[in-house]
Amino acid sequence: FLDKNLRDKPHLALGGVRNISLNVTISNAGDDAYDTNIYFNFTKEVFYINFWQKEEKGISCELVDLDFLKCIVGFPFMRAQTKYHFAAIFDTTRLSGENDTLQFLVQAKSANPEHNLSDNSLDLSIPLIHETDATITGVVTPSSFVYGNSIDASRFVHLEDMECNFQPLNLTFQAINKGPSRLPGSTVDIRIPNRLAGNGADMFHVVETQVSDGRGNCTPHRNPTPCTIPRNNESIFHSIFAFFTKSGRKVLDCDRPGRACLTISCSLGPQLKEEPLSIDIKLLLNTEILKIDSSSVVQFVTRGYMRVTDRTVEVPNGLPEDISLFFEALHDQEPRGYVVGWIIAISLLVGILIFLLLAVLLWKMGFFRRRYREIIEAEKNRKDSDESWDWMDKDH
Repeated sequence: FLDKNLRDKPHLALGGVRNISLNVTISNAGDDAYDTNIYFNFTKEVFYINFWQKEEKGISCELVDLDFLKCIVGFPFMRAQTKYHFAAIFDTTRLSGENDTLQFLVQAKSANPEHNLSDNSLDLSIPLIHETDATITGVVTPSSFVYGNSIDASRFVHLEDMECNFQPLNLTFQAINKGPSRLPGSTVDIRIPNRLAGNGADMFHVVETQVSDGRGNCTPHRNPTPCTIPRNNESIFHSIFAFFTKSGRKVLDCDRPGRACLTISCSLGPQLKEEPLSIDIKLLLNTEILKIDSSSVVQFVTRGYMRVTDRTVEVPNGLPEDISLFFEALHDQEPRGYVVGWIIAISLLVGILIFLLLAVLLWKMGFFRRRYREIIEAEKNRKDSDESWDWMDKDH
């Protein structure tokens, strides 16, 4: 049977346990048993180190082959009605973990022909669990880009027979096994916010997903309508208002409730300690959908999470198993052509209305009224008064 430490644990953590001890008890309920031997069969991935007995009982062990151990009990014979206890110690540091269990076959035999030993075979199976520290890193290129009507269309990607301007994006994730043992497999879930609104059109088109060296595969995704140009049913006044109020930042995050996201799951193969596996994702973002948004900056938060298999246990206080990548779409702040025309027309109209309003106000205030008759009569009276003063001077 297994010793106390292994009995308390339902599994053997590879990388965390170096040596195991098989505590064996053999009892003889009959007469003296001559040439009693115990045989151990095991995998060649474990190595016999030594045996241990609490009291000297004449037990000796010899490694017959790399996977075969023979222990002699009570030489030359095992006395009747006795029990012997000893432990065989094995090194497990080179276990690959390809099998789900570590198995030991133990069998007791005696040379006495008249002795038929009962319960003389034992099958010890220990479930193997890989102790690992899985983590994930990532990068997105470009981290930001500019879109809008003033941006040259040659800076974008165009698909055949499609009018949309697509911004290419490359997401690269690295799943790393920091050990201490081999990682038999893992799954990386990548979530990308795919819509401006819950009922809107999908913005992303997945061009390619690839795992380094072909050591994994990702769920295929296909956007049946990658080029969607939203119809602008808003009035011209609403478009003008939206232009002047286009400011602020909108954050698209899959962790927020109600957000529609594109999820890509990649199943990865086994990884040795300190071995990375890369996941490359090529995307196209439809910028035509971004143009209808009222924000000047749209920030995308892409999240990656690494999950290990059931045969794996994570080391306590290990590295993080998730990562967040950020990239931003910056509006050029240039209005559409018809919006510019309407802004000029409305500005001229408002200017003319202001001019007419000022003219009416000035007219009401009498600025444009010339009192010619009063001026002429006043001038005539002044001349008559001057002439009368001249006659009076002559008389004197």
